[in-house]
Amino acid sequence: MHAVGERVETLIDELGRLADPLARARAEELVRALGDLYGAGLERVVAIVVESEASDVLRRLAEDPVVSGLLVLHDLHPLGLDERVRAALDRVRPLLGLHDGGVELLGVTGDGVVRLRLEGGCHGCASSPATVTGAIERAVRLAAPEVTRLEVEGLPAESGLLQIQTRPPGPCPVPQDAAL
Repeated sequence: MHAVGERVETLIDELGRLADPLARARAEELVRALGDLYGAGLERVVAIVVESEASDVLRRLAEDPVVSGLLVLHDLHPLGLDERVRAALDRVRPLLGLHDGGVELLGVTGDGVVRLRLEGGCHGCASSPATVTGAIERAVRLAAPEVTRLEVEGLPAESGLLQIQTRPPGPCPVPQDAAL
């Protein structure tokens, strides 16, 4: 599904560069109309699940990475941004525990900036900051794609801020099969 998302982004970028302003406007209108149509459909699905008192189904939908992303996109996710970030941190803590470290959520701003504090660390392990921040970034990005920036206290001075981007600049230092 990640490849599909990237393809959609590429096509939207290409449509934005169309020379014909009428064709560009129609293409943008089509994309918005399709988004509205799918959003309305998802809204009905969520309403039906809630009306049916099927909380387990709603939980499973919200935990599915593809469905969760669509629910976020259409502002239908049953969990708020801070709740999803907390859940992501809970999933990544066992990984961090391997390095005798922890992470604390300091807050989430209205514009999507997540502030964290790293505590502890792996003494004498040169790759520990990269491993820890990579695991945090990946977990938060999966759970809350609308996060605009991640500010991390407790990193070594040369690390600066961890910035969440649409496409990470390099491979994630945490193995892809690591349970998050």
